[in-house]
Amino acid sequence: MRIPFIAGNWKMNLTLSEAESFVKVVRNHLPVSETLETAIAASPLFLPSMVKLSKGSPLKIAAQNCFYKDAGAYTGEVSPLSLKDVGVSYVILGHSERRRYFHESNKMINLKALSVLKNGMSPIIGCDEKMSKIKSNNHMKWLDNPVSEALRNVKAEDMSRVMIAYEPSWAIGTGRAATKEEAEDGCYLIRTTISELYSPKVADQVRILYGGSVSHKNVADLMACPNIDGVLAGKASLNPDNFLKLLNYKK
Repeated sequence: MRIPFIAGNWKMNLTLSEAESFVKVVRNHLPVSETLETAIAASPLFLPSMVKLSKGSPLKIAAQNCFYKDAGAYTGEVSPLSLKDVGVSYVILGHSERRRYFHESNKMINLKALSVLKNGMSPIIGCDEKMSKIKSNNHMKWLDNPVSEALRNVKAEDMSRVMIAYEPSWAIGTGRAATKEEAEDGCYLIRTTISELYSPKVADQVRILYGGSVSHKNVADLMACPNIDGVLAGKASLNPDNFLKLLNYKK
Protein backbone atom coordinates (compact mmCIF):
# COMPACT_ATOMS: atom_id res chain seq x y z
CA MET A 1 0.00 0.00 0.00
CA ARG A 2 1.32 3.43 -1.00
CA ILE A 3 1.04 5.92 1.87
CA PRO A 4 -0.09 9.35 0.61
CA PHE A 5 2.58 12.05 0.67
CA ILE A 6 2.21 15.82 0.83
CA ALA A 7 5.29 18.03 0.75
CA GLY A 8 5.86 21.75 0.70
CA ASN A 9 8.66 23.18 -1.41
CA TRP A 10 9.56 26.61 -0.06
CA LYS A 11 12.03 27.34 -2.87
CA MET A 12 14.05 30.50 -2.02
CA ASN A 13 11.55 31.89 0.45
CA LEU A 14 11.27 32.64 4.18
CA THR A 15 13.98 33.40 6.72
CA LEU A 16 15.42 31.13 9.40
CA SER A 17 13.23 32.65 12.10
CA GLU A 18 10.15 32.25 9.90
CA ALA A 19 11.09 28.63 9.15
CA GLU A 20 11.51 27.86 12.84
CA SER A 21 8.20 29.50 13.68
CA PHE A 22 6.47 27.47 10.94
CA VAL A 23 7.72 24.15 12.34
CA LYS A 24 6.70 25.10 15.86
CA VAL A 25 3.17 25.87 14.65
CA VAL A 26 2.57 22.71 12.58
CA ARG A 27 4.54 19.99 14.36
CA ASN A 28 1.77 19.13 16.82
CA HIS A 29 -1.07 19.27 14.31
CA LEU A 30 0.03 16.71 11.73
CA PRO A 31 -1.64 13.42 10.82
CA VAL A 32 0.19 10.27 11.85
CA SER A 33 2.71 9.10 9.26
CA GLU A 34 0.91 5.76 8.84
CA THR A 35 -1.97 7.61 7.12
CA LEU A 36 -0.21 10.58 5.49
CA GLU A 37 3.47 11.43 5.28
CA THR A 38 4.38 15.10 5.38
CA ALA A 39 7.56 16.97 4.53
CA ILE A 40 8.94 20.45 3.98
CA ALA A 41 11.79 21.17 1.55
CA ALA A 42 13.70 24.26 2.62
CA SER A 43 16.91 26.19 2.12
CA PRO A 44 20.04 24.30 3.24
CA LEU A 45 20.61 27.13 5.73
CA PHE A 46 17.47 26.11 7.63
CA LEU A 47 17.75 22.33 7.58
CA PRO A 48 19.69 21.59 10.83
CA SER A 49 17.37 23.77 12.92
CA MET A 50 14.23 22.41 11.24
CA VAL A 51 15.33 18.81 11.78
CA LYS A 52 15.94 19.54 15.46
CA LEU A 53 12.59 21.29 15.93
CA SER A 54 10.62 18.57 14.11
CA LYS A 55 12.17 15.70 16.08
CA GLY A 56 9.48 13.48 17.57
CA SER A 57 6.81 14.79 15.19
CA PRO A 58 5.62 13.24 11.90
CA LEU A 59 7.14 16.12 9.91
CA LYS A 60 10.09 15.15 7.72
CA ILE A 61 12.61 17.65 6.42
CA ALA A 62 13.78 17.63 2.82
CA ALA A 63 16.52 19.35 0.84
CA GLN A 64 15.73 21.07 -2.44
CA ASN A 65 18.84 19.84 -4.21
CA CYS A 66 22.28 18.30 -3.69
CA PHE A 67 25.43 17.45 -5.61
CA TYR A 68 26.33 13.91 -6.68
CA LYS A 69 29.64 13.72 -4.81
CA ASP A 70 29.96 13.34 -1.05
CA ALA A 71 32.96 15.69 -0.81
CA GLY A 72 35.51 17.50 -2.93
CA ALA A 73 36.37 20.75 -4.67
CA TYR A 74 32.83 21.71 -5.65
CA THR A 75 32.41 25.26 -4.37
CA GLY A 76 28.87 26.20 -3.47
CA GLU A 77 27.40 22.70 -3.78
CA VAL A 78 25.65 20.73 -1.02
CA SER A 79 26.99 17.31 -0.07
CA PRO A 80 24.45 14.45 0.17
CA LEU A 81 26.59 12.93 2.92
CA SER A 82 26.25 16.15 4.91
CA LEU A 83 22.48 16.20 4.35
CA LYS A 84 22.24 12.66 5.69
CA ASP A 85 24.38 13.61 8.69
CA VAL A 86 22.07 16.55 9.48
CA GLY A 87 19.03 14.25 9.44
CA VAL A 88 17.41 15.07 6.10
CA SER A 89 15.00 12.39 4.87
CA TYR A 90 14.24 13.43 1.27
CA VAL A 91 15.98 15.35 -1.49
CA ILE A 92 14.17 16.98 -4.42
CA LEU A 93 16.11 16.47 -7.65
CA GLY A 94 15.54 17.80 -11.15
CA HIS A 95 12.85 20.32 -10.25
CA SER A 96 11.71 22.18 -13.37
CA GLU A 97 13.35 25.36 -12.06
CA ARG A 98 16.67 23.57 -11.67
CA ARG A 99 16.37 22.32 -15.23
CA ARG A 100 15.35 25.73 -16.60
CA TYR A 101 17.66 28.10 -14.73
CA PHE A 102 20.64 25.86 -14.02
CA HIS A 103 20.46 23.64 -17.12
CA GLU A 104 20.52 20.36 -15.21
CA SER A 105 20.51 17.36 -17.51
CA ASN A 106 18.87 14.00 -17.02
CA LYS A 107 22.36 12.50 -16.70
CA MET A 108 23.25 14.81 -13.82
CA ILE A 109 19.91 14.15 -12.12
CA ASN A 110 20.55 10.42 -12.43
CA LEU A 111 23.96 10.76 -10.74
CA LYS A 112 22.36 12.75 -7.95
CA ALA A 113 19.60 10.16 -7.47
CA LEU A 114 22.14 7.36 -7.16
CA SER A 115 24.12 9.37 -4.61
CA VAL A 116 21.03 10.19 -2.54
CA LEU A 117 20.07 6.51 -2.44
CA LYS A 118 23.62 5.51 -1.54
CA ASN A 119 23.45 7.88 1.42
CA GLY A 120 20.22 6.34 2.72
CA MET A 121 17.84 9.14 1.77
CA SER A 122 14.92 9.16 -0.67
CA PRO A 123 15.01 11.14 -3.91
CA ILE A 124 11.96 13.02 -5.22
CA ILE A 125 12.72 13.28 -8.92
CA GLY A 126 11.01 16.03 -10.87
CA CYS A 127 9.76 15.31 -14.37
CA ASP A 128 9.04 18.34 -16.56
CA GLU A 129 6.32 17.77 -19.13
CA LYS A 130 7.53 20.49 -21.50
CA MET A 131 10.64 18.55 -22.47
CA SER A 132 9.24 15.09 -22.40
CA LYS A 133 5.64 14.48 -23.45
CA ILE A 134 3.66 14.55 -26.69
CA LYS A 135 0.24 13.31 -27.71
CA SER A 136 0.01 10.78 -30.51
CA ASN A 137 -3.15 8.95 -31.61
CA ASN A 138 -4.91 10.14 -28.45
CA HIS A 139 -2.26 8.52 -26.26
CA MET A 140 0.49 10.24 -24.34
CA LYS A 141 4.07 9.13 -24.90
CA TRP A 142 7.51 10.38 -23.98
CA LEU A 143 9.44 12.32 -26.58
CA ASP A 144 12.56 12.47 -24.44
CA ASN A 145 12.11 10.14 -21.49
CA PRO A 146 13.35 11.84 -18.31
CA VAL A 147 12.04 9.00 -16.13
CA SER A 148 14.07 6.19 -17.67
CA GLU A 149 17.19 8.38 -17.85
CA ALA A 150 16.85 9.56 -14.25
CA LEU A 151 16.45 5.95 -13.06
CA ARG A 152 19.39 4.49 -14.98
CA ASN A 153 21.23 1.95 -12.79
CA VAL A 154 18.76 2.37 -9.91
CA LYS A 155 18.16 -1.13 -8.55
CA ALA A 156 14.65 -2.55 -8.38
CA GLU A 157 15.00 -3.11 -4.64
CA ASP A 158 15.65 0.64 -4.17
CA MET A 159 12.64 1.82 -6.15
CA SER A 160 10.27 1.75 -3.16
CA ARG A 161 12.36 4.65 -1.78
CA VAL A 162 12.06 6.69 -4.97
CA MET A 163 9.32 9.21 -5.68
CA ILE A 164 8.64 10.85 -9.03
CA ALA A 165 7.02 14.30 -9.20
CA TYR A 166 5.08 15.13 -12.36
CA GLU A 167 5.57 18.87 -12.87
CA PRO A 168 4.12 20.47 -16.01
CA SER A 169 6.35 23.51 -16.53
CA TRP A 170 3.39 25.67 -17.50
CA ALA A 171 1.83 25.04 -14.07
CA ILE A 172 4.85 25.81 -11.87
CA GLY A 173 4.27 29.10 -10.05
CA THR A 174 1.75 30.31 -12.62
CA GLY A 175 -1.48 29.85 -10.69
CA ARG A 176 -2.76 27.57 -13.45
CA ALA A 177 -2.90 24.00 -12.19
CA ALA A 178 -3.37 20.97 -14.37
CA THR A 179 -6.86 19.55 -14.33
CA LYS A 180 -7.20 16.33 -12.41
CA GLU A 181 -7.47 14.52 -15.76
CA GLU A 182 -4.23 16.10 -17.06
CA ALA A 183 -2.42 15.35 -13.82
CA GLU A 184 -3.68 11.75 -13.75
CA ASP A 185 -2.63 11.20 -17.38
CA GLY A 186 0.90 12.35 -16.60
CA CYS A 187 1.21 10.26 -13.46
CA TYR A 188 -0.23 7.21 -15.21
CA LEU A 189 2.35 7.59 -17.95
CA ILE A 190 5.14 7.71 -15.38
CA ARG A 191 3.85 4.57 -13.66
CA THR A 192 3.58 2.80 -17.02
CA THR A 193 7.17 3.74 -17.81
CA ILE A 194 8.37 2.36 -14.46
CA SER A 195 6.41 -0.83 -15.10
CA GLU A 196 8.16 -1.24 -18.44
CA LEU A 197 11.59 -0.50 -16.93
CA TYR A 198 11.15 -2.82 -13.95
CA SER A 199 7.85 -4.66 -13.46
CA PRO A 200 4.22 -3.93 -12.58
CA LYS A 201 4.99 -4.95 -9.00
CA VAL A 202 7.78 -2.40 -8.70
CA ALA A 203 5.68 0.30 -10.38
CA ASP A 204 2.91 -0.32 -7.87
CA GLN A 205 5.31 0.47 -5.01
CA VAL A 206 6.49 3.83 -6.34
CA ARG A 207 4.75 6.98 -5.12
CA ILE A 208 4.06 9.49 -7.87
CA LEU A 209 3.35 13.10 -6.98
CA TYR A 210 1.84 16.04 -8.83
CA GLY A 211 3.39 19.49 -8.57
CA GLY A 212 2.20 22.75 -10.08
CA SER A 213 -0.05 25.42 -8.54
CA VAL A 214 -1.40 23.06 -5.89
CA SER A 215 -3.78 24.63 -3.37
CA HIS A 216 -6.26 23.56 -0.70
CA LYS A 217 -8.95 24.08 -3.37
CA ASN A 218 -7.70 21.40 -5.79
CA VAL A 219 -5.72 19.03 -3.57
CA ALA A 220 -8.66 16.73 -2.77
CA ASP A 221 -9.48 16.18 -6.46
CA LEU A 222 -5.84 15.49 -7.26
CA MET A 223 -5.38 13.07 -4.36
CA ALA A 224 -8.49 11.14 -5.43
CA CYS A 225 -6.85 10.13 -8.73
CA PRO A 226 -5.68 6.50 -8.75
CA ASN A 227 -2.11 7.23 -9.90
CA ILE A 228 -1.52 10.39 -7.85
CA ASP A 229 -0.08 9.48 -4.45
CA GLY A 230 0.66 12.98 -3.27
CA VAL A 231 1.43 16.57 -4.14
CA LEU A 232 4.39 18.91 -4.09
CA ALA A 233 3.07 22.37 -3.15
CA GLY A 234 4.86 25.68 -3.54
CA LYS A 235 3.13 28.91 -2.48
CA ALA A 236 0.42 27.00 -0.63
CA SER A 237 3.03 25.64 1.77
CA LEU A 238 4.60 28.93 2.87
CA ASN A 239 1.95 29.69 5.46
CA PRO A 240 1.42 27.15 8.27
CA ASP A 241 -2.37 27.51 8.25
CA ASN A 242 -2.51 26.95 4.49
CA PHE A 243 -0.15 23.99 4.76
CA LEU A 244 -2.39 22.39 7.39
CA LYS A 245 -5.38 22.94 5.08
CA LEU A 246 -3.57 20.89 2.44
CA LEU A 247 -3.00 18.07 4.91
CA ASN A 248 -6.65 18.07 5.95
CA TYR A 249 -7.89 17.70 2.37
CA LYS A 250 -10.31 14.90 3.34
CA LYS A 251 -12.28 17.09 5.73
